[in-house]
Amino acid sequence: MKDIQKRIGDAGIVPVIKINDPDKAVPLAKALYDGGLPIAEITFRTSHAKEAIARITAEVPEMLVGAGTVLTTDQVDAAIEAGAKFIVSPGFNQDVVRHCIDRGITVTPGCVTPSDIERAISFGVDVVKFFPAEAYGGVKTIKALSAPYPGIKFIPTGGIDSSNLISYLSHEKVLACGGSWMVKEEFINNGEFDKIKSLVKEAVDVMLGFEAAHIGINMLSAEEAGEVAGAFERTFGLKVKDGNSSFFAGPNIEVMKSPFLGMHGHIAIGTNSVARAVSYLKRQGVEFMDNTAKYDEKGNLQSIYLKKDAGGFAIHLVQKK
Repeated sequence: MKDIQKRIGDAGIVPVIKINDPDKAVPLAKALYDGGLPIAEITFRTSHAKEAIARITAEVPEMLVGAGTVLTTDQVDAAIEAGAKFIVSPGFNQDVVRHCIDRGITVTPGCVTPSDIERAISFGVDVVKFFPAEAYGGVKTIKALSAPYPGIKFIPTGGIDSSNLISYLSHEKVLACGGSWMVKEEFINNGEFDKIKSLVKEAVDVMLGFEAAHIGINMLSAEEAGEVAGAFERTFGLKVKDGNSSFFAGPNIEVMKSPFLGMHGHIAIGTNSVARAVSYLKRQGVEFMDNTAKYDEKGNLQSIYLKKDAGGFAIHLVQKK
């Protein structure tokens, strides 16, 4: 179950999908994956959910597929039979939760009150759906609920789109966000899969927020590094800060006191989530130097280098502050 939760968290966004035509399921899944999201929650709001899940799991096995709007134990069984790897319910139905636990499948029940959360905890559930998120106070409410229940994480859904996505994902207790803005029912019904792929890519770009953070310049000694950093300060007024292994001239120019990775130096790319960025880039074939990974005191990945250089510069991801 923890592996499924990690995959959900690494994806960051869970497309919540209503399928009216099972023939649309596979091209939809391919559009999601190609856009950057290897996950789908197929809701049991139509009679085609089971077939859609079965087709996706059979033909697009790289997708993590779950069942949403699950209201009965029979629907749990149908979803599992079709190949679903997780179950999501809009509220806390103890029969559904108990049945999922008995069957060994990850379940995320809807919880919006302290009483809901305490029921979830009593069943050993530590990730809950917060639905409808915006209607129940959004991030402000999640922050309040997180205080007495530090072991609980949330998947908020309802009223979330690209405009408020980061406000949710930036909270440490939000595992991922559910949403349908990029997979609206009419887009699916009309077969607009290129549009869905484009909207998914836009959502992923917002979620990851890649941007240049700083450039590092390799020097042979601390003395040379100090001279170069000082030149930036004298010429451009970029204040120098002396660190253990480098000088920073302003916030974006790092001058190494001794040669580090890269022939010439390194380029840091900032991201809203290093862990999600690594997961995304690995699916694109990018390889990483695991021995360069750095973590904070809570075990969150903060930086890591890619294996491949660019123009003589090593590339690494860094967590935005």
